[in-house]
Amino acid sequence: MMQYFQKIIRFARPYWIYAAMNVFCYILYALFSALALLSFIPMLDILFNQTEKLTQPPTYQGLGGLKEYVLGTMNYELTQRTAEDPGQALILVIGLIITLFLLKNIFNYLALYFISFLRNGVLRDLRNALYLKTLNLSLDYFTEKRKGDLMARMSSDVMEVQVSFLSVLELLIREPLTIVITLWLMFQMSTQLTLFVLVFIPISGFIISTIGKQLRKKSDSVQKEQGYFMALIDETLNGQKIIKTFNAKPFFNQRFQEATQRFYHFSNALLHRNNMASPLSEFMGIAIIGVLLWYGGNMVLVDGSLKGTTFFAYMGLAYNILTPAKGISKSLFSLRKGDAAAARLIELLEAPAQVQEVDQPINMTGFESEIRFNKVSFRYGDNEVLKDFDLTIKKGEMVALVGQSGSGKTTLANLLTRFYDIYAGKLTIDGQSIDQISFESLYEMMGIVTQEAILFNDTVANNLRIAKQNVTEKELIAAAQIANAHDFIMQMEAGYDSVIGEGGNKLSGGQKQRLSIARAVVKNPDILILDEATSALDTASEKWVQQALDQLMNGRTSLVIAHRLSTIQKADKIVVLQEGKIAEMGTHQELLRQKGVYHKLVQLQQL
Repeated sequence: MMQYFQKIIRFARPYWIYAAMNVFCYILYALFSALALLSFIPMLDILFNQTEKLTQPPTYQGLGGLKEYVLGTMNYELTQRTAEDPGQALILVIGLIITLFLLKNIFNYLALYFISFLRNGVLRDLRNALYLKTLNLSLDYFTEKRKGDLMARMSSDVMEVQVSFLSVLELLIREPLTIVITLWLMFQMSTQLTLFVLVFIPISGFIISTIGKQLRKKSDSVQKEQGYFMALIDETLNGQKIIKTFNAKPFFNQRFQEATQRFYHFSNALLHRNNMASPLSEFMGIAIIGVLLWYGGNMVLVDGSLKGTTFFAYMGLAYNILTPAKGISKSLFSLRKGDAAAARLIELLEAPAQVQEVDQPINMTGFESEIRFNKVSFRYGDNEVLKDFDLTIKKGEMVALVGQSGSGKTTLANLLTRFYDIYAGKLTIDGQSIDQISFESLYEMMGIVTQEAILFNDTVANNLRIAKQNVTEKELIAAAQIANAHDFIMQMEAGYDSVIGEGGNKLSGGQKQRLSIARAVVKNPDILILDEATSALDTASEKWVQQALDQLMNGRTSLVIAHRLSTIQKADKIVVLQEGKIAEMGTHQELLRQKGVYHKLVQLQQL
């Protein structure tokens, strides 16, 4: 039980000092909580004129006689004062009760004060760990998981763990301390009656535990369903144009309503079972009190082995156990929910990265000579995309990859950036196997411009600074000018400080692509990868973008995945791919003279 939650607890270790202060304050809270109820005995004795008269102060006989010593001291003080004025003694006892309750609440506040640093610290560190793990995971993980599900884990699941974490603290610290100290005082007052109480508490706990067994399973279903419809929301927001133009609103609306209906049923089942914890524990507590009243009442009225005022205070202490016992039962229910959320977080935190850095990677200072694919094979599951692929790219060369969809063009770019690891063969950069090169130095050499410009909801300047954090304003402007982006940036409301919206939605397609190229210029990479960078643009935008790309590729090692063949006529080497193998290779003119696959592709595009 709670196997996943135990793994979350490790995030609390740096905050052990706050946990220690919390425990200390809760010990005092539990002590003063019990003493506050015990202090009612002398007040009741005064009211019913049952105060034991003591003319000599008692002597402390050790911890075992603590109760007699405390009550004896109070009786001695009350004897001295009631002789003069009974009202004065009553005021003294009431003042004592108020003081004890004040101390109880002060230490309760201090305990919560210290534990807030632990709770929020754990929450912060857990979110940071989840975010860092997300950054470090391989791309294949995100192709298998829904984004909405990942977002649900990092938001609602984390909050569920935070709430449950408070339950753990109450379950392990405050409530048990309150019960232990209260039981100790109850034993001091009546061993026989306390033993009678202890017979019924395990019975109550067993009944409550039995009802909560299926709670974690139901909670897990709720969390998974929430992740599903969050993913559906994400898809809906990203696909608004398609949904509207294909009149698919009823289809998506039905899918979402089905998801929320399942969530509705799971949530009801979970809440009904969860809500049962409080009334059930209260009823079991009252049942115990009822039995206690019968048994204790006989001790007072029949055999006279217990004073009535003492029994009254004893009942207060017994009821004082019910509140923490009820808290423990609620905490157990909350922990079952929290463990289900923790399981989903641990699954993400412990997800293996398919692409990993070796223990002692090579740090390269730059690209010097050549990139070589040597009999490289790769597959997605059972689908073999590349087989015994050979290609050498010399420094300064522009190599273009062309071919039908699924021929392996993008896969080659993904292998060169090590988004995926090769299945067989060897891929080297300057003779060093790519899996031996550190990620930092590998990506320091790389720059990429994709078909869909990936921009962030920030200023123009900050989108460019992603490539180089210490870039100067002069360098930013120079990069934007090379990318033919400076003019339209300056026409924006705040120039380089203009916010471009989510995904750059305030810009046109051509503007977004030129900004993406400017970002690559800022980085000034040794190796440039262009993944169909102009295929989604209109003719006018393509002209501006192609001019920018020509300047960016000038004298730079470039791997170009081409859709429009007119953009790669200047390539040093054009590689025509078919089913993961090289069908033809040469310059534009050489391939045209061969009258082969490339020639047919050119003719088709001209048509």
